[in-house]
Amino acid sequence: MSRSRLKALALSLGALAAVSMLASCQVRPLYGGAEGTALNAKMHELAFSVPTTPVAQYVRNELIFLTSGGAGESINARYDVDLSAFAVTSELLQDDSSDTASAGRTIVTADFALRRREDNKLLATGRRRATALLDFPSQEFAKLRAIRDAEQRASREVAEIINADLAIALNEEPPLDLPKPLAE
Repeated sequence: MSRSRLKALALSLGALAAVSMLASCQVRPLYGGAEGTALNAKMHELAFSVPTTPVAQYVRNELIFLTSGGAGESINARYDVDLSAFAVTSELLQDDSSDTASAGRTIVTADFALRRREDNKLLATGRRRATALLDFPSQEFAKLRAIRDAEQRASREVAEIINADLAIALNEEPPLDLPKPLAE
């Protein structure tokens, strides 16, 4: 066999191997099909810890809305989410003539831990961050309101990231109702 034919054969075998590897990879939507229905049921069974800061309250409220679809916090929770969050605002652009800042950024950091109530097993934990940029007006009240608005925007982003983390962790949990074994 000539070298060009050997190269062509090797390339076609390589392509065939790549296609077969990709065919074995299964990608499915997180909230799709029967698994998605089971996941949505699990997401409705989350209870969130009592917030200790206003930023933690923003994150908690958004998580309750995201996980319940707007129905409110679960009454019969099977999972607990311990949540803490804080915000840090810093000045970015300093005006040397007036010694004031014209812009800044707020970073919201949230820690969470997901536990199953029945055995207190830790299912997921993490720290997530989001940044919101803001302009500092010259009026002090407007500046405080701009900071609070930036905290709320960054809190929404953090809540969306944590919501995805919770969904991934709960998707790995076994189904709520295990099928009964067949009678022999």
